[in-house]
Amino acid sequence: MTKNIIDRDLQYIWHPCVQMKDYEDFRPLVIKSAKGAYIKLANNTKIIDAISSWWCKNLGHGHPKLKAALLAQANKFEHVIFTNTTHKVIVDLSEKLAGLTKALNKVFYASDGSSAVEAAIKMSLHARIIAGETKRTQIMALDNSYHGETGLALSATNIKLYRTPYEPLLSPFVFIKNIPYVSSKYDPLWQDCSKHWPSIIEQLTLHKDTLTAIIVEPIVQGAGGILIYSQDFLNRLRTWTQKNNIHLIADEIMTGFGRTGLPLACQHANIEPDFICLAKGLTAGWLPMSAVLTTNKIYNLFYDDFYQGKTFLHSHTHSGNALAAAVALETIKVIEREKIYSRVIKMENLLYKLMQKVAEQTGKIHNIRYLGAMVAADLILDEKQKKERYGYKIFKAGIKFGAFIRPLGNTIYWMPPLNIKEDLLWQLMEITKNAINFAFKK
Repeated sequence: MTKNIIDRDLQYIWHPCVQMKDYEDFRPLVIKSAKGAYIKLANNTKIIDAISSWWCKNLGHGHPKLKAALLAQANKFEHVIFTNTTHKVIVDLSEKLAGLTKALNKVFYASDGSSAVEAAIKMSLHARIIAGETKRTQIMALDNSYHGETGLALSATNIKLYRTPYEPLLSPFVFIKNIPYVSSKYDPLWQDCSKHWPSIIEQLTLHKDTLTAIIVEPIVQGAGGILIYSQDFLNRLRTWTQKNNIHLIADEIMTGFGRTGLPLACQHANIEPDFICLAKGLTAGWLPMSAVLTTNKIYNLFYDDFYQGKTFLHSHTHSGNALAAAVALETIKVIEREKIYSRVIKMENLLYKLMQKVAEQTGKIHNIRYLGAMVAADLILDEKQKKERYGYKIFKAGIKFGAFIRPLGNTIYWMPPLNIKEDLLWQLMEITKNAINFAFKK
């Protein structure tokens, strides 16, 4: 039966973010069920979901409270057009999201992370037009950034692997170089990046009169290699944007709802941006939903009679979807009840300790960096090995030994569910060690 499913899959399906030819020797995994931190395959093998299924399963698979919320809402209604309608669940959720910050108390709903980024960038530019600041049309992002794969989101992404084929379609965004990266919050650069700041200021100053916004993945850059940068850098950047009338957009799609140990990664730098984009952990990966939080100041620019032409005419069919909203609201409640943020803070040092053990026992990884419920390291490769796909080899071996690791190129990382049990992290360490040793075996 499994073979039949795979054959039918490969006959019809084009999978995301994969070279389909790879399936000639590494077939798609047929999933039977998933529970907690485990994914069960059709042959009843259980594997640890070490990357939270693309960083969204913050509460693991099949959480009973989220299931109950979904079913309860399904018994009322599943989706109604969100233009000209409202309902209690979406209002309750919006109050919760507005409570994440002091000033960002207007919530705009979209469908996924990329669409939230698109909406935030468009809001910033549109706000400038309304305000008569017509020279402010430029967007700046960070080197190694990833913000999604739709038009504006990909324009804000500076990873060649994703953007090169589509360069003719992309907007000319500017990227800040020489980011002050750190290994952890105990790195001296975390508190003080002053030696890097003159180079940053020089780059910023070149564009200060034409920028409408700077978009960042706050503190942690995900697809760029799980790179962690100085909170002092983010704090200084926010001060500079405020001084120079430039919006700051925080893409908290991966970091939001506890991944770094705080509700929002921006809080490490004690800042509030002008826009926050949320997705992934918003519904704990149950359903697609994203949101853009912004301020009353920006919202009020658009508030006028229809014929003034200030309406933000950006919409998605499933904006404010009731099923997703019910799960999102319950996700926030579960995070509060289960004290997830404090659990993540306790997990932080253990993840580092376990990745250190992998480094010591394999001799094949270095440059360990960690924050909250994430840890990453890079493979040590000679020039010949760099031409081979060792990360991919480790991914395949990881499945064999019992974990879905899926490295980012040659970066090995763990980003498990925030409520994962400690004994599974020790198992993950052993599996990762065995997978690395197997991949490098002569």
